[in-house]
Amino acid sequence: MRPFYYLLCLFLPLVSPAQSDPGALHFDADRLARVDSFLQDLVDRGIVPNAQAYVAHRGEVVLRSTIGLADLDTRRPARPDDIYRIASQTKALVTVGLMKLYERGKFLLEDPIARYIPAFADVRVIDGRDSATGEWRTVPAERPITIRHLLTHTSGLGYELPGDLDQHYPVPLFASLEEETTEEVVDRIARRPLLAQPGTEFVYGLSTDVIGRLVEILSGQALDDYMQQEVFGPLGMQDSYFYLPQAKADRLVSLYSKPEGAGALEPHANDTFRLFPVAGAQTYFSAGAGSVGTIDDYARFCQMLLNGGQLHGVRILSPTTVAFMTRNHIGDLEVWDRRDKFGLGFMIITDQSHYGDLASPGAYKWGGMYCSEYTIDPARDLIMLVYFNVHPIPQYAEVLRKFRILVYQAMVD
Repeated sequence: MRPFYYLLCLFLPLVSPAQSDPGALHFDADRLARVDSFLQDLVDRGIVPNAQAYVAHRGEVVLRSTIGLADLDTRRPARPDDIYRIASQTKALVTVGLMKLYERGKFLLEDPIARYIPAFADVRVIDGRDSATGEWRTVPAERPITIRHLLTHTSGLGYELPGDLDQHYPVPLFASLEEETTEEVVDRIARRPLLAQPGTEFVYGLSTDVIGRLVEILSGQALDDYMQQEVFGPLGMQDSYFYLPQAKADRLVSLYSKPEGAGALEPHANDTFRLFPVAGAQTYFSAGAGSVGTIDDYARFCQMLLNGGQLHGVRILSPTTVAFMTRNHIGDLEVWDRRDKFGLGFMIITDQSHYGDLASPGAYKWGGMYCSEYTIDPARDLIMLVYFNVHPIPQYAEVLRKFRILVYQAMVD
């Protein structure tokens, strides 16, 4: 039986039950209309098949848009309750799940992950290639991988290995149709060589997938059950899953690819990416990229964080923990070449950002490889999300940044 607070959340809107008057919330209505015009233009030009957008300011919905077709073959119109693959937006969800265990005294950030997953006891690091034999050299890690390294993507665990190494250490990078468990996959991840010494570089990759297994060990539950009980359920995220129930499978939007140049959108050729939420063995829970949900569900999650860890009287984390997670934890390192920082699960926009554009310093965000993104801006009391399901898309960064710019330019206070 589900707890009472879960049932209560199902009947509580995130904010107001309908879109509020933009003017009353310090947005210029004409300027805000540029957001929908931009998204409609992307659909009209065949860059994306559909778009969902969500903006809330001071706890009130300012913009909620649904544009385009959920499936190009059947011509089914997109609906507000459509379900999207959110890929790496899963990382923040599972990170919050882990930090709930942190608040219960289950671990310290400096704990070596090998204390909980012994397969990580003897990790090695790539150290170049032998010019004579062509073999890749590895050396022992100079320090153990800690939980802090995993949360900040400084563990050295990348997605793709150089050269032909991937075929020697096969793991599902984003999702799986095969009959394999999270425990089995993470033990295989532990055998892969690191791309950098732990703690020395920002290396985006499989760290959060390892966190998913840690959550299972510390909680004694399968990751999907834990997330439903501790995060999705309490927040009323009633359409968020690792694998969709059959009754909701028809609400999953189709996945497309956008080729370089002027080519038309094409159905995605990768069966795993396209079908994992509704097909296959459904035994592997990818904490790094394997969940799906509606944009409204994820907006509830974002609003909870903006509120300092609670939504509608249901507390997920303490305000102190949220503040701790959303400050710089990587020191002088940067997220790629963006001049941004990383906290525990989130990229932190700085005043030197090459990606944040009009966002306030201290805003935090991330996105997913199928072209989706969320931004949480405490200084402006603002959350914004935009969802597409196209991969690859040459305009990935362009469309996400322009959406964010168009939201900010509409604010008049």
